[in-house]
Amino acid sequence: MDAYSEIIINATDKLSTAVVKIEQFDKKQGRDVVTGTGTGFLFSSDGYLFTNSHVVKQAKQLRAILYDGSLHSASLIGDDPYTDLAILKIEAVDYTPAVMGNSDDLKIGQLVIAIGNPLGFQHTVTAGVISALGRTLSGEAGVAMDSMIQTDAALNPGNSGGPLINADGEVIGVNTATIRGAQGLCFAISINTASSVANQLIRYGKVKRAYIGVSMQQVGLVPKLRAIHQLKNQQALFVTNVEGNSPADKGGILSGDIIYAFNDKMIETSDQLFKLLTGDKVGQFQYFSVLRNNQKQELRITPAER
Repeated sequence: MDAYSEIIINATDKLSTAVVKIEQFDKKQGRDVVTGTGTGFLFSSDGYLFTNSHVVKQAKQLRAILYDGSLHSASLIGDDPYTDLAILKIEAVDYTPAVMGNSDDLKIGQLVIAIGNPLGFQHTVTAGVISALGRTLSGEAGVAMDSMIQTDAALNPGNSGGPLINADGEVIGVNTATIRGAQGLCFAISINTASSVANQLIRYGKVKRAYIGVSMQQVGLVPKLRAIHQLKNQQALFVTNVEGNSPADKGGILSGDIIYAFNDKMIETSDQLFKLLTGDKVGQFQYFSVLRNNQKQELRITPAER
């Protein structure tokens, strides 16, 4: 086999027991009737697993089907429609949990692999590259989802909630969506954001976060710009859209601004900004440093609660 195939085989082998099929089902006339399916993956030794919020939405009962065909009843620990993430828990022991990667280290063009159950076909593997980072995508909840990884690894209905992994078999995203009508545009929630959400869902059953109302894309800063403004950033966040009457709009952020710091802390990725926009920031002045027309500006924004 060629080296490319070996990389994919070795990476997917590391998740062979962690990826599960999620089924929604209901009892009708004494029989189990499946009403929806998706994918999930176990990330802890005590049975916690990731999937998408829309996979478990309005579920009567949930179960997970493991690699060996065994069925396990699944309990919903919490879900967050704003990031399309949900945490389930099952009672199982014979598996190896997935290893989490670091989505702050991702590069455009990097090889990625998606594992899931598209159209009900279990443990299907597709591969591609990262085509963009730090995207903002409109989700089913009708609000913008930040920290999205854009990839051309093929996804179909049923892939939702499955892992996006790197060449080392580490999870770097949770697959969530495709753009209907587009070819080769698929998205995953970055694992750093997903892990932050998971911690809150497991502890509190919900997520409290601050919201400013911008769509962003992660971009590289050219050396000349960094030198002129003495910036340590290699990357920053380009504002592609500002929601009307949002905290960002009221505070003066404009489309085309480049956010490079938050409260004097360097910002290079949307994951970093997500972690800093915690619930305690709601209603309190926060300072955003931006580049506008090649000039530095500091803007005072008061985040609202999403």
